[in-house]
Amino acid sequence: MTSPQDELIRKNQRAGLIVLAVIVGMLLLSFASVPLYRLFCQVTGFGGTPNIDPNAVAEKVLDQVMTIRFNADVAQGMPWSFVADHPSLTIRIGEKGFTSFKAKNLTSQPIEGTAIFNVLPEGAGKYFHKTQCFCFGRQALAGGQEAHMPIAFFVDPEIVNDPNLKGLKTITLSYTFFKADSKALENALQDLYNSPD
Repeated sequence: MTSPQDELIRKNQRAGLIVLAVIVGMLLLSFASVPLYRLFCQVTGFGGTPNIDPNAVAEKVLDQVMTIRFNADVAQGMPWSFVADHPSLTIRIGEKGFTSFKAKNLTSQPIEGTAIFNVLPEGAGKYFHKTQCFCFGRQALAGGQEAHMPIAFFVDPEIVNDPNLKGLKTITLSYTFFKADSKALENALQDLYNSPD
């Protein structure tokens, strides 16, 4: 027969194990949340994030055109210049488009950067398919080095059937480069993760 004291110790041990399991689970989830969110956004186009699939092709090319504007920024404290080679490109819906961005390390030290991106208006993200992209991966530039970073993409013809995007003529693809592993990058990804809808 167990005493009330033994029963209390057993309950406390069980409660302690449950709390410890919750803490370990939350830590693991916090480390996994960014890659899982990236995957979710890339698959669904959530939050204006385009789909990325190197094998994707449009089933048809429409006569209607869409202008794609390119925006390039660097986060505060990121000592790179970063610009789009062309401010915009007009393509037929379903047609593959191609452009590139130029990044330059303005310091004498090597720096790694990571770009995050989105598509505006947000509802267009699920129709914007990238087949080649430098985003979310680490880009390393030696001091003074510059690099061209290409992207290839198309706009899914299904966009014309979306009643919320009727009459849309322009989509903006926006990139921001952050120092890899920086708090600013972590905060930006958290903001994306916590953004409504």
